[in-house]
Amino acid sequence: MKRILIVKVTSLGDIVQAQPVVSDIRRAYPGVKVDWAADEMFAEIARWNVGIDRVLCAPLRRFKKARTLADFRAIAASIAELRAEKYDAVIDIHGVYKSAIISFLARSSRRFGYHSRFLGERGAAFAYNGRFSRPHCNAWHGMRLSVAEALGYRIEEPADYNLRVPRSGPVPETANAAPVAMLFHATSKDEKKWPASHWVAIARELGTRGYRVVLPWGSPQEREEARQIASQAPGATLLPPMSVTEIAQAIETASLVVGVDTGFVHLAHALRKRTVMIFVTTSPEHSGVHAPGQSISIGDGRNPPSVVEAIAAIDYVNLRLMPVSRVTQVSAAA
Repeated sequence: MKRILIVKVTSLGDIVQAQPVVSDIRRAYPGVKVDWAADEMFAEIARWNVGIDRVLCAPLRRFKKARTLADFRAIAASIAELRAEKYDAVIDIHGVYKSAIISFLARSSRRFGYHSRFLGERGAAFAYNGRFSRPHCNAWHGMRLSVAEALGYRIEEPADYNLRVPRSGPVPETANAAPVAMLFHATSKDEKKWPASHWVAIARELGTRGYRVVLPWGSPQEREEARQIASQAPGATLLPPMSVTEIAQAIETASLVVGVDTGFVHLAHALRKRTVMIFVTTSPEHSGVHAPGQSISIGDGRNPPSVVEAIAAIDYVNLRLMPVSRVTQVSAAA
């Protein structure tokens, strides 16, 4: 194996959680070059992985909405760049039409994708001449197993995200500063939101513990929601408008990240920050995060977890020696 292309186009959290496949491949095939194809909106995540040789991207989402000539030309240029290399294998771990088209256009005689019943869009099957399964397990570990199945190796190491967030300036002085807790209250789907009153309670509790609570946001509505939370929690502040890279840099300087099931909270886990992920309607078993003493997911995917459960989870990731089983017990008692 000399060069392999991984196709995972969106979204932020999925691309973050797919990064360990790069380290897996490079362990299995020393010296291999790994390229990554993604939507332009999320390509910088892959660029932070020092194990990736080339990141190929195009404004696919933007073109779908606006269909401008400039975006069409950008897509055409990206196709030319894609076909500039020949691949020993193309691995599509997305499984929809747009990822299948990228896989089909790549120069390779071996194009792997999911078995038809596991595809997000069954018509994507046209692109593949090799198939792999989608294991019944956590989605993120499942991607690693699927790629290992396609390329014929075994996974024997913990997930290695290998991300290096670029720095735009000197590392801020934090020796005498209060530890920062970032609260990611916002999500693209209303049904995944945790009640604002719960966020206020968490922000107040963290403030009493000496944290400087900050709230990022990405839209005017999210800003207003963050403002309302901060107005009821003394010392909590809103962050200014920030790019993906700037938010990642802020995560790296934070001592604690608490948030709903959203991409930046997955990134916090990947960057090995103390992370609590809150699930309201999605499944923590399928798409949650867990690393002993570092990251934990709470909620049952049907009802919002309680404030008491969230505080217990914060205690757990802060090494206050509360076993994971106690988090469930506290939640049940609340």
